Amino acid sequence: MHKNIQQAVDFLQKRGFSTPEIGIILGTGLGQLVDKISIDAEVSYNHIPNFPTATVEFHKGKLIYGTLGGKKVVVMQGRFHLYEGYTPQDVTFPVRVMHQLGIKYLLVSNAAGAINLNFKKGEIMLIDDHINLQGSSPLAFLGVEHLGERFVDLSAPYDTLLNKKMERIASEKGLTLHKGVYVSVLGPQLETRAEYRYLKIIGADAVGMSTVPEVIVANHLKLPVVAVSVLTDECDPENLKPVNITDIIEQAEKAEPNMITLFTELITQL
Repeated sequence: MHKNIQQAVDFLQKRGFSTPEIGIILGTGLGQLVDKISIDAEVSYNHIPNFPTATVEFHKGKLIYGTLGGKKVVVMQGRFHLYEGYTPQDVTFPVRVMHQLGIKYLLVSNAAGAINLNFKKGEIMLIDDHINLQGSSPLAFLGVEHLGERFVDLSAPYDTLLNKKMERIASEKGLTLHKGVYVSVLGPQLETRAEYRYLKIIGADAVGMSTVPEVIVANHLKLPVVAVSVLTDECDPENLKPVNITDIIEQAEKAEPNMITLFTELITQL
């Protein structure tokens, strides 16, 4: 894997991805942040050696390099998921590439369903902890010890200092920012009523199909990470309605300006 990472890094450096300080992963329906970036270079995933290709229609599939909040950033406009048929190593390959390029922090966003019914769609949740129900680990492969410690401590997978900064920014800006536990499932099907009840029982506040693999690898690389969920639907098993993907995307777009404010202000403080 080290050779594959280096091939991708060499390719990107030749195309102007020189000294990024911060990596950003944008989730489903969350692409407007790119409009705030002064772009120096961009490249489609399918042109980068050893990169997977985004297959979800709401994901653009571009890696972007530029300036945001006075810092050099590298942004994944669209991510990869296990439900697309990729391995956990494929899904997290870009995190390893961004780390090798030089990032010192990783900011992650996703669209998620609200299990905690005190949270409403269109709001944002700061991820304080997670539950991995994807049935796999991005560290479970031969030779992982050559890229970092095999047995990674996840007692605090989301950086405490970054989370405190994010909460302070939200308070100063007058933004609603919940804090809770994100559970990652395989997908792509949405949950049944019984599954929503189960997820609530085990302590989840929001559910989605991403983020956890990237966060595990960030911790493997000792890369401080902060992550937020844009809550796109309310998962009430007693009043469950058929999922409307169009509405989910609309809710993500509605909440995105607040996410952009949080990310941009945090970046200026790093």
